[in-house]
Amino acid sequence: MKNVPFSGVIAYPITPFDASEKVDIPLFKTLVEKLVTNGSHGIAPLGSTGVLPYLNDDEKEAVTEAAIQQVAGRVPVLVGVSNLTTERTIHHAKFAEKAGAAAVMIIPMSYWKLSDDEIVKHYDTVAKNIGIPIMAYNNPATSGVDMSTTLLKRLLKIPNVTMIKESTGDIQRMHFLRNELGDDVAFFNGSNPLALAAFAAGANGWCTAAPNLIPELNISLFNAIQKNDLKEAQNIFYKQLDLLRFIVETGLPRAIKAGLEIQGQNGGFLRSPLNELDKPSVEKLSQILKKCISN
Repeated sequence: MKNVPFSGVIAYPITPFDASEKVDIPLFKTLVEKLVTNGSHGIAPLGSTGVLPYLNDDEKEAVTEAAIQQVAGRVPVLVGVSNLTTERTIHHAKFAEKAGAAAVMIIPMSYWKLSDDEIVKHYDTVAKNIGIPIMAYNNPATSGVDMSTTLLKRLLKIPNVTMIKESTGDIQRMHFLRNELGDDVAFFNGSNPLALAAFAAGANGWCTAAPNLIPELNISLFNAIQKNDLKEAQNIFYKQLDLLRFIVETGLPRAIKAGLEIQGQNGGFLRSPLNELDKPSVEKLSQILKKCISN
């Protein structure tokens, strides 16, 4: 498996804002530092958790630089560079590469429905403009585009598209990728409630925001998988399953911010139109976190 700089738990930091809805870079660095020191195997700024579409170009670049500077080479950094246009995607991919990212992640964002040929050309054009590997990210819930396994196989023929992140929640796709492509494909799970099943299907890693709140459980799950201890992995997974479901159902930025504050940490503010979790949801999250810790 060539040019795959990631394995294990890849943590997504939120992008915190101040009371004026400006990106709070000092707080962002604090949150990134916590993810690194708590054992995450990689850091992925500017994903869905980091509200990538809500940031302007200057903010994206500031967050990219801040993440790479704070991580300081301790673990690889995967930067989200997706944009509606190929030109802007190339711009951000080049910036991330120059800043020191180990790889970039691209989801095919669209307004008009894109054909498979258009998506392949989009990735291929970006790939020809950078030298670092690309993770192709499939998440129709946020992008409106569902990349079939046939399309994903086409993308993997592009030399530096070396990784796939699957977030559809369909475990059969992961089995298909492993069965069809064997060890030549590195695929990563992006559907939190499928973490255990995805590792069982052969996933190289798990891209998740959960380490912001329960890093020990997340890392322990991966370690149990590495030891081929299914019973231990099942036990660890079920301890965190309620939280994994909750943060997806309520929205990652909202849930992680609320969870940080429940744990006595500063989660910053959200950017409009996002609102904070309502009181009943915060209370439910608090109970779920207590259960995770007590177990």
